Amino acid sequence: MDAFDTTRPNIARVYDYWLGGKDNFVADRELAATMTQVNPGIPAMARANRAFVIAAVGKAARAGIEQFIDLGAGLPTHPAVHEAARAGHPAARVVYVDNDPVVVTHARALLATMPGISAVEADITRPEEVLADPAVSAIVDWAKPVAVVLAATLHFRDAATAGRLVGCYADAACAGSYLALSVFTGQDDDMEAGSRTAYTAAPFWVHSTADVTRWLDGLEVLPPGICEARRWVSGVGGTPKHGGWALCALASKP
Repeated sequence: MDAFDTTRPNIARVYDYWLGGKDNFVADRELAATMTQVNPGIPAMARANRAFVIAAVGKAARAGIEQFIDLGAGLPTHPAVHEAARAGHPAARVVYVDNDPVVVTHARALLATMPGISAVEADITRPEEVLADPAVSAIVDWAKPVAVVLAATLHFRDAATAGRLVGCYADAACAGSYLALSVFTGQDDDMEAGSRTAYTAAPFWVHSTADVTRWLDGLEVLPPGICEARRWVSGVGGTPKHGGWALCALASKP
């Protein structure tokens, strides 16, 4: 089965390697090394993106959100989304969603080991199926505020498709909900071209601040706004002058 082929690089395992995880293989590490040669900042970017996820989830939990859906969750890492959520709201419930059976198997074994935590195998690019999945509905009541996490996933879709996905999940959430998203972006054409050539695990697109702004139209973007991950976590906001970074935002639905 292709999903379990350790001789081919896997998106989730490459990211796991950059985060310092152990659930990766030689093919994943080789691709990660190639990507790092093209863009030496990628490992730091991956860690900053993860810090954004944890900070955004914690902020939503402290605001009273008690249910979370992590779309394109990736391999388990620490701290996990449910750990960040429960640190801010002890009764928080979390469902991890991914289309990779290896990811879901790991999540079920390592994360979904207590009440209120679940892992579901589903394709997040088919929102109608995700929203109707009984296992998702067992955790998330869409009639109540929910935090939707779309971290490091939308750059695997073109801008129009990514915008449609954000819109579908935002429309499904009720008023008072939160949406956290992050994408790879850049301002260096040579780096972008090199990254596209080197990254063989899947096609990807580089999205801009204008793209993210358009996707979040109708939502209230919370401080410090749409900015680089490390700047979001520090709370200073602003756009860096050089490319190869994760663009992040946390928005609420009026």
